[in-house]
Amino acid sequence: MRDLDETDLEILQLLMSNARRPYSDIADAVGLSAPAVSDRVARLQEMGIINRFTLDVDHSQLRKGIPVLLTLDISSDGPDVASLKDVLLNEGAVEHVFTTAEADLVVYARVPDNDVASWLDDTLEDGAIADFGVTLLAGADWSPDLGGTEFALTCAQCGNTVDTEGTAARIDGELYQFCCPSCESRFEEKYEQLQQGAG
Repeated sequence: MRDLDETDLEILQLLMSNARRPYSDIADAVGLSAPAVSDRVARLQEMGIINRFTLDVDHSQLRKGIPVLLTLDISSDGPDVASLKDVLLNEGAVEHVFTTAEADLVVYARVPDNDVASWLDDTLEDGAIADFGVTLLAGADWSPDLGGTEFALTCAQCGNTVDTEGTAARIDGELYQFCCPSCESRFEEKYEQLQQGAG
């Protein structure tokens, strides 16, 4: 299975801005046919890059409560981080749970009744957290973007990583990446030989 290329990233960016965008619109934007876009999206799903298509719901319109960012210091003799995350993610007030490098949990939630301590007592078992911090939020914005995403392209000829000195060529509608111009010319020669041999 070939590696990701710039076209895959373009498709991902377009789907992130609108997951219901028709493949024909995406095809026009990236210079492919709609079936080719469909194949690429299916491959991105098979690779686990696209996990699901979902809605971006403004929970503030649907849910009461005060938006807060909670930093939970996990108790050393309490449940493990994974089970605490599951409990929190199944709680209706919680939108996001992040795990820090120090194994703390950072939770974005809309806490009902403006009482964080009582809500945590009701949600988590006794002794689960040693301490917690609360930051009151004025708002929360989410901007899905692939900007700054780096991925390692592999040279179609030799398998080396393609860096800034690499080249790209579209051959029979397929985009190929090369680590250097000599690999590109060798690949094109082999491709032409294979095409002649098949004809």
